[in-house]
Amino acid sequence: MDLSIIEHIDEVDPVDWNRIAGVDNPFTRHEFLVALERHGCVGERYGWLPRHLALRDQGRLAGAVPLYLKFNSYGELVFDWSWASAYERQGLAYYPKLVSAIPYTPATGNRLLAAGGAETVRRELIEGVRQFAGEMKLSSVHWLFPTEQETGLLEDVGLMRRTGCQFHWENPGYGGFDDFLGALNARKRKNIRRERQRVKDAGITLEVRHGGEVTPSEWQVWQHLYESTFERKSGIPTLSSGFFRELGTTLPDSVMLVFARHHGDIVAGAWLIRGRSTLYGRHWGAFAHHDSLHFEACYYQGIDYCIRNGIERFEPGAQGEHKVARGFLPTPTWSAHWIAHDGFRAAIARFLDDEADAMNDYMQDLASQSPYRQPD
Repeated sequence: MDLSIIEHIDEVDPVDWNRIAGVDNPFTRHEFLVALERHGCVGERYGWLPRHLALRDQGRLAGAVPLYLKFNSYGELVFDWSWASAYERQGLAYYPKLVSAIPYTPATGNRLLAAGGAETVRRELIEGVRQFAGEMKLSSVHWLFPTEQETGLLEDVGLMRRTGCQFHWENPGYGGFDDFLGALNARKRKNIRRERQRVKDAGITLEVRHGGEVTPSEWQVWQHLYESTFERKSGIPTLSSGFFRELGTTLPDSVMLVFARHHGDIVAGAWLIRGRSTLYGRHWGAFAHHDSLHFEACYYQGIDYCIRNGIERFEPGAQGEHKVARGFLPTPTWSAHWIAHDGFRAAIARFLDDEADAMNDYMQDLASQSPYRQPD
């Protein structure tokens, strides 16, 4: 088998890439990754240089890794700034590093793309990434938000596991939103009803649109919402209008926008994307504050959509303990790390052991605050 580095994903045939990526996760599809590259959402400007790894068997694509050469830690959402600072204090270079991830997307999914999930192919991909890092004399390799199975495989070949926490909603087969409310304790049920009523009383209506249904003017409004929210938080809005519009065309049934209207005008919106069994909440924007509207647009509309469409899981994004009271329970996420420097590798391993214990205690504490009714 032959390994090669791909600097532009459009060098790979979309059908071949999607054949090994599968249909479960929209973020690893060729359409998503090529849109990031085509519209300047990754590249030198943001410190994400595509260096995708391809494995071919007699010319046929057998496996691949979405891979980036990183010159900072922005947009990763697995925080290693303190590691970089420690390197700098010792006069060592932490950047550039290699990262297998979907830029700006803290969503669990396959990073070792292989037809049928062949383990021999996945092991060759891991070794190929490590070999590339060694040839480039890079400080480290980081696999962000791989699946639990992949994390176990990465750990088996010597990488260090790191555990994080997000808040996910599971659909056991609710018949409607009221069934979901009925599964909650009385206080939490009453609170959600009160929040939804506040939005109605304000005269705000919500509508869910798939990508193929969104008009050019609505995409323009969405871009203003997205950018204004980042600017208020002193962040950098890395996703361009062209990116959003292209995905609305190339993944029309996966991309979703929730629009909130007041007197007919769009006042807020949420951008989501669905896989085969999971809905992912990604971005939110509002021109002004409206009581409880964030919860309605970002959480309750998504839950309702999952119930109506038989979707098993809703991942509304990173962080946010306030999600627990609204039905999203603490759920582990993973990353795996290879550190070239022996001394730093040992120090980071000790740090990760301590962090894992603290994370386990944190998730247990939050799980004890579950809003769901307990069986008698």
